[in-house]
Amino acid sequence: MVVCRCVAVAAALVVLGRLGEATSGGYLKMFEAQYNPPDPCYDEEGGLPKKCIPDFINAAFGRPVETSSTCGSPPSRYCITTQEKGEVSRQCDVCDASDASRAHPPHYLTDLNNPNNLTCWHSAPVDPLKPDNVSLTLSLGKKYELTYISLQFCGQKPDSLSIFKSMDYGRTWIPFQYYSSQCRKVYGRRNRMVIGKANEQEALCTDAHLSHNDPMTVSTSARIAFSTLEGRPSAYDFDSSPVLQDWVTATDIKVVLNRLHPELDEATADNESVAQESFSYAIADLAVGGRCKCNGHASRCIPDKTEEGELVCDCAHNTAGRECEKCKRFHFDRPWGRATAREANECVACNCNLHARRCRFNMELYKLSGRVSGGVCYRCRHNTAGRHCHYCKEGFYRDPTRPIIHRKACKACDCHPVGASGKTCNQTTGQCPCKDGVTGIMCNRCAKGYQQSRSPIAPCIKVPDPSTIRPAAHSYSQPSCGKCKITKRRLKLRKYCRRDYALVARVINKEVLDEYTRFDIQVTNVFKRSRADRVRRGGDQLWVRNEDLNCKCPDIKMGNEYLILGRKERKQRPGLVINRQSIIIRWRNNKQLRMRRFLKKASKKCRPSRY
Repeated sequence: MVVCRCVAVAAALVVLGRLGEATSGGYLKMFEAQYNPPDPCYDEEGGLPKKCIPDFINAAFGRPVETSSTCGSPPSRYCITTQEKGEVSRQCDVCDASDASRAHPPHYLTDLNNPNNLTCWHSAPVDPLKPDNVSLTLSLGKKYELTYISLQFCGQKPDSLSIFKSMDYGRTWIPFQYYSSQCRKVYGRRNRMVIGKANEQEALCTDAHLSHNDPMTVSTSARIAFSTLEGRPSAYDFDSSPVLQDWVTATDIKVVLNRLHPELDEATADNESVAQESFSYAIADLAVGGRCKCNGHASRCIPDKTEEGELVCDCAHNTAGRECEKCKRFHFDRPWGRATAREANECVACNCNLHARRCRFNMELYKLSGRVSGGVCYRCRHNTAGRHCHYCKEGFYRDPTRPIIHRKACKACDCHPVGASGKTCNQTTGQCPCKDGVTGIMCNRCAKGYQQSRSPIAPCIKVPDPSTIRPAAHSYSQPSCGKCKITKRRLKLRKYCRRDYALVARVINKEVLDEYTRFDIQVTNVFKRSRADRVRRGGDQLWVRNEDLNCKCPDIKMGNEYLILGRKERKQRPGLVINRQSIIIRWRNNKQLRMRRFLKKASKKCRPSRY
């Protein structure tokens, strides 16, 4: 017996092996759909997006219903009027909430409906002589697009009832439909009014739920069904009608039972025994047919990850939100739109060349692009700029060896601080803006025919033509300079007293003119000045002959701070003029205390007329 089984297994393996070789994997493709079912939101062939919708369901099934009145607390007697084989009968019983066999709780409205064994909810007894409003409130837990609302009654249907919807989870209510044999009297509305495109969101009132031959006769059908789109002109083009899309949307449903048959009220007016009978509303099933509202961008609704587990759409097409009512983050290149049979309106990611994480939509740019692209990138990184982060920001230029999506596609402009007239270079070539006589991509060398100077304003000057040089120019050669002893000595009291002014100033700029060089200085402290002088703190000018500067008498460097002592000349340029007789000493902050002692001593020995 064991041998036979082994032979059978071996034979089966051989057959399966041959089958696999013959099919070369094609046989297994038959079962791929069982493991990877196709996504209804995308085309199977090309993966293109298409409209998808969740399954049509009874959104009320199993959900709790809040009622304003339920029998059984305390126990009460109720009667139901029914009709069988053309005969009207009334059946009475006792409702007791403490007895499960006699209780009629609200959850009977949305449990599994079995026509052969109806479970009915009953309201508390109502007075047939007076209108009594009994309401049923059902929360769907999410936005749904409803097709119908159905009520199956146990026995007689009421004469007047109204249906309301809420789109904001019960905060406000909108009329959905009215039923009454006397629409104008009960609800102030015309009976069976015709709906046009101008009033497609208006609630109608009708008496179609009752028998018109004999108002006292109970209709053979115990069900009232309200179709949300019946009689609405735009129902055949629902995808293109935002009005109807809004009309069928609801998060909550409320049914208000207003009164029983009005003729029953008149019959009981003179019949005390009938008036003492207990009448109540009784409903076996409340059904709400519709689809989870996902705007054509999801094929199902799933519980979210919160503790409440609220239903949300499982969004596709790069959409987001509880109803897929917006584009997900970074997908704002086109405006959001509801999916239709003709256009899926998939949200498209912004083109930021991998340099931004956020973007926004701009309608004007979208229109200017021919309705192709409207995304604008936020906070471009990696030194990029522009709507799509597609060029380098100021102070940077494109590296031609790297694509624009590379994080180092933009290189910093390495412009020379003296030779360049700015820090911004050409975005494509990296060429810096050079001063006159300066050349090079970074403006770091003098052009042909120019030579380097010591001026930061004109770092390169033309090489003088030997044929145009005057002989007098040789008088300023270096050997005739001599030594500048006056500037090397220490400050003495006698020299301090003989000078008209003494101040501390920082050199911030200079410009070479004809015979003089003008320095722009910032005076930070004034120790001495004559009465006729207007030397004060702040900006001023310092003039020095070019022949003295060439001999470094004095030797002034940009950015340094100096103690300057000089005499005020009668005919001189605006500002201060210094020469070889002026005292210029490099100033340091640690000399401040020493200078105070010197000034205290000088105030006693220098002549008062100098102050």
